[in-house]
Amino acid sequence: MIKVMLADDHVLVREGIRHLLEFDKSMEVIAEVKDGVECLKKLESEKPDILLLDLSMPNMSGIHVLKELKKIKNPVKVLILTVHNEAEFIISAMDSGANGYILKESGLEELKYAIRIVLNNETYIQPSLLPILDKKIVNKNVDKEKIESLTKRELEILIQLAGGMFNKEIANNLNISERTVKNHISNIFRKINVSDRTQAAVFAIKNNIVKI
Repeated sequence: MIKVMLADDHVLVREGIRHLLEFDKSMEVIAEVKDGVECLKKLESEKPDILLLDLSMPNMSGIHVLKELKKIKNPVKVLILTVHNEAEFIISAMDSGANGYILKESGLEELKYAIRIVLNNETYIQPSLLPILDKKIVNKNVDKEKIESLTKRELEILIQLAGGMFNKEIANNLNISERTVKNHISNIFRKINVSDRTQAAVFAIKNNIVKI
């Protein structure tokens, strides 16, 4: 018997999933919770084989639940069940420790299939999401190549530029001339394929070179 726990803030969603899953005699929903805090607390006493976890919940999001589970090394398998089909959500969830990702619009058979795949120590991402994800990963890899093309000095200047500093301030901070700063900035713009300081700052923020 596969023991399932549901974490979703909508009662009707939980009830619907529970009835559908338990129609399959090989699955049993042993616990239901309405938010992330309650989810972590319930996992202290319940030992499900798999957690079906929504991303958007009050008090604590699904991503925060994943990070906490990773921190305490809880072995429960986690299948994200959500309405979010954006690549950023998928990447964030998988990076945070999710074992699978499926949309609420999927059919029952696909959900049961995903559960069994995840319990077999494999990763499952709904096939319809793969083109979105592949495009994002390609773009991410392109940005990685751009970042790796920057010298240590160029990275230093990009960080200060993204922090709103002018050329003169950067020059003073790094003890170099303004002309040298200007040359470095021209090289940075060329390497990361941007045309102004604002675009360079957005690139730095998007790729976690600087934090906002």
